[in-house]
Amino acid sequence: MSRYDTDYSKMRFATRAIKSGEGPDPVTKALNTPIYETSTYGYETAEQYDEMLARGAKWEPDLYIYSRTTNPTTNALEKKVMALEGAEDAVICSCGMAAISNALLSNLNAGDHVICSDDTFMCTSSLFADILPAKGIETCRVEVLNVENIEKAMKPNTKVVYLEALSNPQLKLADLPAIAEIAHKHGCKFIVDNTFLSPVVMRPLKWGADIVVHSGTKYYVGHGDALCGIVAGSKKDIDRVRYYYDNFGSHIAPYDSWLALRSVRTMPLRVRKQSENAMALARWFETRPEVDFVTYPGLESHHQHELATRIFEDGLYGGMLCVHLKGGYEEMCRFADATRIPPIATSLGDVVTLMFPKSAYNNLIRISTGCEDVQDLIDDFTQAFDQYNRK
Repeated sequence: MSRYDTDYSKMRFATRAIKSGEGPDPVTKALNTPIYETSTYGYETAEQYDEMLARGAKWEPDLYIYSRTTNPTTNALEKKVMALEGAEDAVICSCGMAAISNALLSNLNAGDHVICSDDTFMCTSSLFADILPAKGIETCRVEVLNVENIEKAMKPNTKVVYLEALSNPQLKLADLPAIAEIAHKHGCKFIVDNTFLSPVVMRPLKWGADIVVHSGTKYYVGHGDALCGIVAGSKKDIDRVRYYYDNFGSHIAPYDSWLALRSVRTMPLRVRKQSENAMALARWFETRPEVDFVTYPGLESHHQHELATRIFEDGLYGGMLCVHLKGGYEEMCRFADATRIPPIATSLGDVVTLMFPKSAYNNLIRISTGCEDVQDLIDDFTQAFDQYNRK
């Protein structure tokens, strides 16, 4: 056995993030996984090609026929994701919404019913409000913090329960073990979007989810330079997702897969620093007289703090926090405009701290903490409050 055939699956998370799915290229011995920029693959004989087509139709791993379906660079990323999520299989899509759409549509047909949490990313919300109903799929939005709401919403045709583990943007934390029990009692698939936390902080499959999805653009990539979507779960579930993914053409470009591979190796380091910064900022914002409230699962004031402590990993609470200032829209804008370090921008999970003032959510300011020195961030927010108070 080669030294590069080592099984990393039982090793610790940081080691898996660096080593799983990768090794020297079999042809060139290049240590970094190459970017396989190819659309198709050549075979020696017609018989060999027919055999590969038949095996590929069963979604056997490590087979390459056409890069819409499988690609060696993307396959390396899939193996790394499997190791980090604790999944039997994973598929990498072009973006987070492609991951969500494929996970849902591979489990729902016309006449089915799906339950969704009431606080989700805006494109997910439009999917449930418009697109799924237009295809004959019945949807229901419920407040999932009271798990009894899910039980009450169940129907004979309910097939899926879907939610964001930590919701966008209000940071509501779902009780995954309790909801998984309800979903499975009714024969439903439980699909969890874990974009806001990453597998460094929490792994939904460990707590009863059947399928986990991510906008891998966020914490997996973490550098704001590639789009990526992730779906992970059992081999049986992911085979079905692959069928839809292949037919919809939801594949990721090999270069973006390579950028994600590069980034995942440092994800444990990045997320730990982001979590530490978020905790420090959350505690600091709580001391400011201009602040009405701070929402962060690491704070004792968060309604699900005890749950977060129980199901999160290594004492981390993630890099996302929300701040609501006293006042309204004018106060939100005045403070945000006075900051200098965080760009006012969408997205999250970047090494750069990002600020998203959300007027549609009662002027909530969503902050995705980066990896800057936290004292510099505090100094910047301090001077922003100084300017804020002079007007």
